Amino acid sequence: MIKPIKITIIIPAFNEERNIRDCLESAKWADEVFVVDSFSTDGTLEIARSFGARIVQHEYVNSAAQKNWAIPQATHPWVMILDADERIPVALRDEILEILSRDGGGCDGFRIYRINHFMGKQIRHCGWNRDHVLRLFRRDKGRYLDREVHADVVIDGRVRFLKNKLMHFTFASMEQFLKKMDRYTGWAAGDRGRHTKKVRWRHLALRPAFRFFRQYILQLGFLDGTEGLILCLLASYSVFLKYAKLYERLKNKP
Repeated sequence: MIKPIKITIIIPAFNEERNIRDCLESAKWADEVFVVDSFSTDGTLEIARSFGARIVQHEYVNSAAQKNWAIPQATHPWVMILDADERIPVALRDEILEILSRDGGGCDGFRIYRINHFMGKQIRHCGWNRDHVLRLFRRDKGRYLDREVHADVVIDGRVRFLKNKLMHFTFASMEQFLKKMDRYTGWAAGDRGRHTKKVRWRHLALRPAFRFFRQYILQLGFLDGTEGLILCLLASYSVFLKYAKLYERLKNKP
C-alpha cells in the first residue's frame, strides 16, 4: 500500500475555548495540527496543548493575512484550513486520507461543502445549503486573496469538489453572533470601499431588501422555520450595516 502524503491542519484561533476542543478532536488524525493563535486570553491554549498541537502566536491583522502567514509555516506538503467552529466528520476524514494516498489524484486543491447550523438547527435553505469553501490544497499552490473578510484561496492548479461535507456551527448566542456581525460588516465596508466611492440610497434601502427576498423567498429560507426567518433578517441587516459603515467612513474622510 502506498503511504499517504502527510498533511498539516491549520486552525486559526482567538479566545475559542468554547469551540476548540471539539475542533481538535475531529482533527487529531492529521500528521500535524498547527494552531495559529492571536494571543488568546481564555483557555484556548491550554486545551490546544492538551491535544499535543503545535502552537504559534502571531499578531492578527485580518483573516487572509493570518492564514497566508501560517500556510508556509506548515510542516507537510498538504494543508487544510479549519476554523475553530468547524468539525471534520469521519466520512470526510476518510475521503481526505484516500485522496492523500494518491497525492491529490492530479488535483492541487479541493472545495468542501459545509453543513451549517444556526441557533441549534441545521439550515437546509437560505442559500446556506450550497455553501462551500476551498480548504484542502498543496501548501505551495494556494494563497488567500488580499481581502478583509470572506477571502477565498487562489490555487495555482486544478481544483475539484469533495463528496463529503464539513460541519459548521456558526452560532453560540445572539450576543456572540451580533458581535461577529459587527466585526465582519466593518471589514466588509473596508473591502467595499476599494470599489465604491459613494453610498447611494439604493445601497442602504434596496440591497438589504433584496438580500432578504433572495434568501427567504428565492432560496426558500421560509422552509427553515423561525430560525430561517431570523437568519434572513440578520443577513439583510448585515448588508445595511456594511453600507452604513461605509457611508460613515466616506463622509468623515478628509
